[in-house]
Order: sequence, then structure tokens, then C-alpha cells
Amino acid sequence: MHFNQTNHHKRNILVVDDTPDNLRLLSAMLTAQGFEVRKALNGKMALTACQMVLPDVILLDINMPDMDGYQVCQQLKADDKTSDVPVIFISALDDVVDKVKAFDVGGVDYIAKPFHGAEVVLRIENQINLRLLQVKLQEKNFLLQQALDNLQASQVKQIQNEKMVALGQLVAGLAHEINNPISFIYGNLQYAGQYVQDLVNLIEVYQQEYPKPTSKVQQIAKDIDLNFLITDLQNLISAMYRGSDRIREIVLALQHFSRHDEAEMKRVNIHEDIENTLVMLQHRLRETADRPAIVVVKDYGNLPLVTCYASELNQVFMHLLNNAIDAIEEGVGNQSPTRYPLTPLEEISDALYGTPDVACFPEGVNELGNATLSPLASPQLLEILHEGRRPYRLLSTPQIRIHTEVTDLNMVKIAIADNGPGIEESLRSRLFDPFFTTKPVGKGSGLGLSISYQIIVQKHQGNITCTSSVEQGAEFVIEIPIEQPQR
Repeated sequence: MHFNQTNHHKRNILVVDDTPDNLRLLSAMLTAQGFEVRKALNGKMALTACQMVLPDVILLDINMPDMDGYQVCQQLKADDKTSDVPVIFISALDDVVDKVKAFDVGGVDYIAKPFHGAEVVLRIENQINLRLLQVKLQEKNFLLQQALDNLQASQVKQIQNEKMVALGQLVAGLAHEINNPISFIYGNLQYAGQYVQDLVNLIEVYQQEYPKPTSKVQQIAKDIDLNFLITDLQNLISAMYRGSDRIREIVLALQHFSRHDEAEMKRVNIHEDIENTLVMLQHRLRETADRPAIVVVKDYGNLPLVTCYASELNQVFMHLLNNAIDAIEEGVGNQSPTRYPLTPLEEISDALYGTPDVACFPEGVNELGNATLSPLASPQLLEILHEGRRPYRLLSTPQIRIHTEVTDLNMVKIAIADNGPGIEESLRSRLFDPFFTTKPVGKGSGLGLSISYQIIVQKHQGNITCTSSVEQGAEFVIEIPIEQPQR
């Protein structure tokens, strides 16, 4: 938008003609009408004059030495600085072909010689008025776009607030309702286990005191397989303990995730919030008919407590992890089952091999030193790891990596990467726009990343970025200050 905003009666006109008489005539005529006129005898001088002071209109002759008017116009339109300046061709060439070519290269009007002074002035004023209208239209479009962006941002914020309130109430209520009966069950399991043990002890005493029971007792003992029942009953009690513990962990994770009563900023453990979010997503990480279980590899740094809105940050983790799972499942539908590329282990930090709980699996685990591996791992892989050797590549399996660290700028960095199909470059610039989604109709609202952007950038003074290549997965990186600045 390079319009010369000078006085209406002092518009800057650049006249380009290799004939001095024509220059003098046009200059005198336009000056008399209140225009400020500059002159150029050839194309190179015209281009230089435009760079020095941008004209409002250019009167351009066609037949000139070295560089004709068409070439001059093409160079003007190719330069962002001069591309919006109206060019009026003025020439003795009156053939239709010449006029068509003039418009093809970017001219807005064409005046044939010999010309009439009144016609030239009116055509120049017409172009100036058109340009003024274009500038006003662009300004209004800019204001309308701003209003649209603000409206969309307000809608996203309202939707986010409503979702957070509803989700918080639902999760908190659900956790409370589950917690009461499971606490009753868990609290009584200890007594039930003791009662069962007392009964088993009594049976054993009976067997010692009466080694030859009646035939009826022997038949009943045989029918119920007494020895197996005693052994399995103890295993059953242990399994009930483990199940109750698991439910209590889920309830605790639900309570931490919702943080229903925590609307203000507070210092929280980021790793604990990530773990709670992963608990909420266990059902999506499990093996399905179309793919193996999704492995979550954790490369946690030593993070301090971070001041943040905990429930809203949990929502960001939920959005990013859900998107990673969606991307992996999309890749399953588009590729062969063995398509998941994994980084060679030589490229993974040695810290991974010395960090407890390096990998998280949805169902069952095999503990190998400090590493946790899926039970789906091949015997060859387990043998390699037991021997302390480092395999070049893990299983061809879907994977999400979570990396955390403290940066030099006193920020906490959380990176969540997947080995899904990746995101095209043309789409990455719009990922955080409200209502924009790459998912099929009915599978995404286009709000998750937009809400995440607002939470991280606007509420936590941080930033969120995405790096991705097609068939190479995607990585979202969050950075927020450890302590929020005073506002």
C-alpha cells in the first residue's frame, strides 16, 4: 500500500518520454493543473526516480531506446514497492495489438498521441481517485479482518470456558462418585482378606485333626477342588487389591486433571500433570484391531515447579496428545502396518537409558533394568536389551515421545512428537487458526490447537510451535516461563 498521501492538488506525476519536447509539453500542462511533475528521459532514469520518491501516477511512453515502455512497466510491477503505482501508457502507437500488450504488462490506461490536454488530466485524476478508493477499501478490509479475528477469538474463548467448566464439573463429580464406593471396597478388602485367611487356617486345622473325613466331606472337597480353591482364593484377593489400587489411581488422576477448585495460578509439577493426562488417555493408547499399542517414550528433564493455570495446561496436554494419537491412527489407515519410522537409538540421548520409566505402555509391562518395554517386544529384542546391547532400531510400532527441559531463557520446554504421517507445509501456517482442522468432517472442531495457542501465548506469556515433514511425523513444542511476569 504505497500511495503518496500528499495534498490532493500536489499529486506526484512521473512523466517518462525520450522526446524532450513531449516532456516539456506534458510537464507544463500538468503543473498548470496543480500536479507536481518529475521527468525521465529513459527507462533506467524512470526506475531510479521511482525508488527515490514513489509517484502517484506514471505517464509512460512505449518507444524508447535501450528499454521500452513495456519492459519498464514489467519491472515496476515485479517490485513490491512500485507494483501498486498506476501506469498510463501514452504513445503514438494506436494499433489494438499495442494496446492489448500495454494492459497485459500491467498498464491501467492507454492514451494515443496526439493527445488532448483535458483528456490526459481527466484520465490521471480518474486513476488517482481509483487508487484512493482502493486504499480505503484495503483499510476497511483490514479492519473487517481484525473484527473477524477478534470475534473468532472471543468465540473460542467462550467455548473454551464453557468446555472447561463442564469438563471440570463432570470429571470432579465422576471422581467423587467413584471415590466413595471404591474407598469402601478398598477399606474392607483388608478385613475380607483376613477373614478368608482365618477360614483357610481353620480348614487346615480340621485336616490335621481329622485326616480321614467322612465320605460326604471327601466328595464335596473333590467336587469344589478344595486345594485349588484355597490357592486361587488368595490370588483373587490379591487381584482385587491391585484392581482397587488402579481405580484409586484413576480417581486421583481425574481429580488432578480437573483441578476444579483451582482457578488461580499456582506452582505445579509439570511431569505429574503429564502423567495424569496419560492416565486419562490409556484407553486410546491400547492395542486395537488396526494397530499395535502406542508406546509413550518419556525423556523428562529436571524441572522445577512451574507457576501456571494447572487445569488449562492440562487441557493443552490433552489436545496435543489426542492429536498425536489421531495422527498415528490416520497413518494406519493410509499406510501399511509396518510404516512407523523410529529414530535410530544412536540418536536418542544416553539419558534415556538411565532414566526410570523411560517408556509407558497401556497394558502390562516387562521391566528391564530402568527401561520399561512393551510385552509385544520380540524375544530377540528382549535378549539384546538384557545383554546391555543397544539395538539400532526399535520395533516398527506407533510412538509418542515427550521431552522436557529447562531452557537458557528460564523457560520450561515441553515437546510432544509422534511418528504419524506428518503435516504438509501448506497447512502448518494455519494450524492455530480458529475453526481450522485437517481432520475429516465430524472428527474435529478446529478449536483444540487454537485454544491451546491462547492458553500458552496469551495466558502464560509463552509460545507454541510445530515442526513437521510429510511421512516424518510432527512435533509440537511448548515453552512457558517458570515464573509468570507481573502484569
